[in-house]
This record gives sequence, C-alpha cells and structure tokens, in this order.
Amino acid sequence: MRESHGGIALAALLLAPGCSGTGDSGAPDANSVPPAESYSVVWHKTIPAYTEEVECVVRRLGNDVPVHINRIRNELGGVSHHLIVYRTPQTVEQPEPAPCESIENLVNDENGQPLMITQRTVEDLQLPEGISFDMEPEQMIRLELHYVNAGSEPLDVTVTSTFYPIADAQYVAAADLLFVGSPDMEIPPGSSYTLGPLFNPYSWELGDSKIFGITGHTHQWGTNVYVELTPAEDQPGTPVYDLVDFNYDEPETIYLDPPLTLPVGGGFRFTCEWNNQSDRWVTFGEEVDDEMCFFWTYYYPSKGPRTCFHSEKAGPNPIDVCCPGDQLCNLIDDYIDSL
Repeated sequence: MRESHGGIALAALLLAPGCSGTGDSGAPDANSVPPAESYSVVWHKTIPAYTEEVECVVRRLGNDVPVHINRIRNELGGVSHHLIVYRTPQTVEQPEPAPCESIENLVNDENGQPLMITQRTVEDLQLPEGISFDMEPEQMIRLELHYVNAGSEPLDVTVTSTFYPIADAQYVAAADLLFVGSPDMEIPPGSSYTLGPLFNPYSWELGDSKIFGITGHTHQWGTNVYVELTPAEDQPGTPVYDLVDFNYDEPETIYLDPPLTLPVGGGFRFTCEWNNQSDRWVTFGEEVDDEMCFFWTYYYPSKGPRTCFHSEKAGPNPIDVCCPGDQLCNLIDDYIDSL
C-alpha cells in the first residue's frame, strides 16, 4: 500500500551502535551481556512545505554478531503519518530515500519483514521478557516513512529508531507482526459510516500463538477501531482493542499482560467507524484524504509476519486471505494497484 503523505526526502541515515559489553577476556560475552547496549538508525532532513510521500532507506543495523532485539524506540520528529521498520534481505545499502510501496511490502515478504509500525511522535515497543525480534549479523534494516508537512514552511526533522538487544541467555522465543484489515469502506460525504463487524480468520498455523500488543489504524475521518478475538466466526469474542477515546493521529497501542492465546481455528472480529466531514465520497487509499481500516498485533512464537485481508469487493465472492503464502495474495496486489 503506498501511503503517500507528501514529499519528504530523508537524507543522511547514520548508524551508531552503542557501547559493547565485554567479559574478562575483553571479547563480548553473549551469555551474560548483550553485544551492544543499543543500535540507532538516525536520519535528518529539511522537509519542504506542503509535501506528502512514502520513501524508504536501507542500511545495516551495525551488529557484527546475531542479536535478539527486545525493545524498539521510534522518535518521529513530529511530521510522520507512520514509520514501518523492516528486516530486509537486501544486500546493498540505499542511504538516500526513494519512493516505495508500503502495502506491497507488507503482502510480499521477499522485500522484507515488518517489525514495528509507529504512528505516535514517540513510541516504545517493549516485548515481553525473553521475547525478541531476531537479527542476523550485519542485519539490513529498511525504514519506510510516510511523512507529511502540511505547513507553509520547511521543517528541520530528525527521526530515530533505536534497537535494544538482550543477552542470548535471556532469549525465550522470537516475535513477529500480524497485520489485519479491509479495504471495503465507501463513506458518503458529510456522513457517519461503519464497516463491520467483519471476521477474518488468521492463518491456521498461528493457533496457540500469543499476542501481546495491538494498535488500530484509520486516517483523518476515523473515529474508532474495535477488535475482538474469537474462537470462530459464530462465537462470542473477547475485546482486545476497545478504546474510550480513539485518536486516529496517534492511536494508542494496547499491551496485553499477560498475553492472550490465539484459539486454534479462530480469528478477529473487527469494526471501523468514520465521520466524513468532507463534501466527497471517501474510499480506501494511501493518501491522507483516503481512508483505511487496519490493526496490527505483535505475537510469538514467530511463524513469520502475516498480512490478512477480508474483502467482499476484491472479487466476485468474499475473500479472506493471509499473505505471504496464499494463492490469492496476487489478487490483493492487483486490487490495490487498481485503486
């Protein structure tokens, strides 16, 4: 999905690994301390006025040994619609920002695996004790920024993603991201509108996995995202995302402590609501004047990232698809490209 909020060009991406802990021999002791206190990916840019864009950069994380990342802190500098952090199999750094497609990146993990999505000015993703995103030596990271400068003056902005590892001895299991939603909204001008409740079954292999964090996502006319976890489409659900005051601009991440187990064969029942105050119909799209209905949840043990859609308009029959790996994933790509 290409969420295009204007023309930010993020230029210098600087990597600054933190200080390494050492044992008595002077070499890092992976069984007692992390190989570094932190790894930071920082970029700075003066953003032109009245710009909106999605651009990606790719750089090495800076780790020379495998690391288990138990916390990520993103600081967005006040202009971003969202930031997505990926592991990527790319082997060549791309230090200069370049336009990129975001939903396609989520559907097709050949281009990378999403780790964290941030919509808040500052957000810490703290994984449960012993749970981590696992990084190979010299891990390549892609940072996808959907940015907006709606003002009449350029903005000088610094954005930082900082990765905090744990020692190997603390490691329990790997985590990943599950992204769910529907592109089916058709919101009349000057009207309130509700999409759902819709049911989307997650991939069968995710049964018995545990979810520990969840965030909802709409654009400017969104007034609520509500999510239940249910063992079957016709069964009552347990609310897992139910905010008193949903703020589309900085939606809250709900942490589940203890984590909840995904029922085998179950899924999510979700609803999105909007109040379209414009004088035009609003449908699915990536720009701020379009709309979305999505949520994402972090889970473990990892079976890989999953992006799941429910749509009654992407084909002649309703579909539920989780990508990558489903034969209908190309249909989702084609549908998004047609918008």
